[in-house]
Order: sequence, then structure tokens, then C-alpha cells
Amino acid sequence: MLFPTVSGSNLERRRMNLPGDFEGTLNLVILAFWQRHQVLVDTWMPLATDLEQKYPGFAAYELPVIQSRSRLSQRFIDSGMRAGISDKRVRERTITLYLDKPPFLESLDIGDDGTIYAMLVDQTGEVFWRAAGSLEEATASELEAFLSDRHRSEE
Repeated sequence: MLFPTVSGSNLERRRMNLPGDFEGTLNLVILAFWQRHQVLVDTWMPLATDLEQKYPGFAAYELPVIQSRSRLSQRFIDSGMRAGISDKRVRERTITLYLDKPPFLESLDIGDDGTIYAMLVDQTGEVFWRAAGSLEEATASELEAFLSDRHRSEE
């Protein structure tokens, strides 16, 4: 499965073309579709931060995926998110995607936008691993094992 080519801007107003502009050789991409999903996203962030420290070449991103809107609406939504995040690094790693959601979801074999999805993606878009919903202990162990195996094979 390939992550589709999409464009968005991070909350520091930097335009990004994904997946090519992901900074890591492997990137944890957390897709959220509704504001209420933030509580689910937040379960992933401590692990993401730990993994960035542990594995060189690993980066984590939060991608709010929002149905296409007018430029004015986009600015309003982005400025609201920006105002709620004081950490510049978090703003740099939060990339809002305004797009036609159904084809995007279909391209990633996501049946509906009722929960979040975490995916491990490289800069070419290859999806190596994925999970749905809040982070559970078993899911964290599975992701850590994948990264550990991958890291060992690259040494």
C-alpha cells in the first residue's frame, strides 16, 4: 500500500508535499479526522517522542485530515489549532490536509473516519505498518518490535 501524494501546510505555515517531505526514513503518521480525535492522538505522542529519541531517522507527524474548505475557513481552523499549541516542534510536525476525504480514505483502505489511524511510512509512500484507534500496550510493542528489527537489519 502506498500513502497518496498530498499537499498541506504545517502549523508553522510551511507548505509540504507528502510523503516526499517527511523528514524521517521512517515516519509515524497519525491521521485524525475530527476534533474529538485529539484525545486518541494524544495517547500516541509520548511513544512517538520516545521513538524519535531512540531511532535515528524516525520522525512522527500528526495529520488532521479535513474535507476541502474555502481558504478563509482553512485559515480560521489553522489559526485555532496554532493558538492551542505552544510547542513549536509540535506545530512543525502537525500538517493539516484539506482534501476530498473519500478518495483519500479509499486509497489507504480506511473504511470510515470514525477513529484515528497510525501508519509507518517512508518518503516514497510505502506503508510498512498500521494500526487504528488509541495506542494500546500490544500495539506499542508491535511497533517497537518492527522498528527494532528494522534498525538491526540496517546496522
